[in-house]
Amino acid sequence: MNIRIALLSLLVGFLAASPSAGQEATATYGPESAPQTLTLRGTTDIAAFSPVMLAFLTENPNLQIRYEQWGSNDLFALTQADCVSGKFGADMVISSAIDLQVKLVNDACAQPYRSSLTDLLPATSRWRDEIWGVTREPAVIVYNNTLLSAEEAPTSRFDLLDLLRTQEDRFRGNVATYDIEASGLGYLFAFADSQQASTFGALLESFGRTDAVATCCSAEIITGVAEGEYLIAYNVLGSYALNRAADDPRIAIVLPSDYTLMLTRAAIIPAAAEEPERAGAFLDFMLSDSGKRALMSANLLVSLSGSDTEGSVLEQPVTSSVRPIPLSPALLVGSDAHKRMLLLERWRGAFSESTGE
Repeated sequence: MNIRIALLSLLVGFLAASPSAGQEATATYGPESAPQTLTLRGTTDIAAFSPVMLAFLTENPNLQIRYEQWGSNDLFALTQADCVSGKFGADMVISSAIDLQVKLVNDACAQPYRSSLTDLLPATSRWRDEIWGVTREPAVIVYNNTLLSAEEAPTSRFDLLDLLRTQEDRFRGNVATYDIEASGLGYLFAFADSQQASTFGALLESFGRTDAVATCCSAEIITGVAEGEYLIAYNVLGSYALNRAADDPRIAIVLPSDYTLMLTRAAIIPAAAEEPERAGAFLDFMLSDSGKRALMSANLLVSLSGSDTEGSVLEQPVTSSVRPIPLSPALLVGSDAHKRMLLLERWRGAFSESTGE
């Protein structure tokens, strides 16, 4: 089957059946008659990840892909339960909550895979040949540029603090961020901030004073900014913001100049995967030049420099200090029950003040 026929035969359809609890959406790609099916579970929105899966299928036309989109906390719980029971659930799991992925690897819930392409990954993007970083996405500040001028917009966390302190009434109820109890990614970013930023406590205090809104999802936050429900959103995943900004001129994006957290979504092959070799092939594709082009087209591989040809480029000048969040056992510190409880208590204290609870 040539590539043209393969493309014409691709089936992209959402399943009519109701999704399982916690499952957000499901789609299948490729011919119904394909002899093999690769089952992927991930936190990436289907619309964003579709180009990557379709590009892979042009090179593997006799394969079908089933993709399940999950929230990060639910995906972790499901993968952990599959691990404990030894039940097959997916051939690959890709999540933005990389601390939870590292925990799964540490708990012997993944199997190893190694290739010439995985060997090329830097040490910060792989661990034990069982977890691999496949994207590069910054955590950004997003604002509505029809309601807040570029001159007013904060370029750092210090600027954001000054803005909220001096204009409390204007920003009351108009600042949004992830709910770190509902969002595994939100928790990861908040924990990284608490470890790296002297501004973290002051930001929590300012969020409380200005009735900041904590909500679950990137799309919901970005839509709220675009429609003027919020003026500013903090620590939003840049890939989703860039995709929205491409079609919506109201969205403006800032890379915090004090430091910009850089996330790499992590892939693992579960211990009970039924198609581990094909999962490995999909991993290699994402690490290949053609896979990188597909990831770049979806803004899942983001460059912060015009001289970097491996990812899409932000238009604004880059003055930020990039701080990658490495895939390493150090991430297990954030999942420690005691440390998690302490961070959640600080968070609840700030946001219960803002909601009057």
